[in-house]
Amino acid sequence: MPIILTHMQLMTKTRAALPQTDPAKTLFGFQFVTLSRRWRKVIHTELAKTGLTDATWAPLVHLDAGDGISQTELADQLALDTSSLVRLLDILSERGLIERRVDPKDRRARLLYLTPEGHADVARIKTHLNAVEATLLTDLSDTEVAALIRAMDKINITVERALTQTTKADT
Repeated sequence: MPIILTHMQLMTKTRAALPQTDPAKTLFGFQFVTLSRRWRKVIHTELAKTGLTDATWAPLVHLDAGDGISQTELADQLALDTSSLVRLLDILSERGLIERRVDPKDRRARLLYLTPEGHADVARIKTHLNAVEATLLTDLSDTEVAALIRAMDKINITVERALTQTTKADT
């Protein structure tokens, strides 16, 4: 019979070899990644029931937050390779949800915009997302959610700084 270790057991076994740090910080990364994957799984499962997939809804929601962005910017926001995004954008364009327009600053480049149909689809997506997320957050108060968001914003700043340093080191 296989032995399944809890997260705490796993981290305790490896912690002995590490310098002593705050136990909460030691557990945070693993727990955050695990929760993120499980959160996404719930979101994907619930949205799939309405006919939506991550491939279709995620780019649309990102475009709704910033119409008129380049494929490269969207790929960065989605953590996708630009070449992987191109086919998806073709599909969304064929469905009439997005359009590519010439960038007035660089006639060789194209910027991405939601069509009126795309905006309507995003409204439908956000309604479903809000309902699922409200269910997932039901045991937290508004104050707790706000505190989590503030903490994640701080972490995001540090992550962006690390990514910038990594990018600079690679060039």
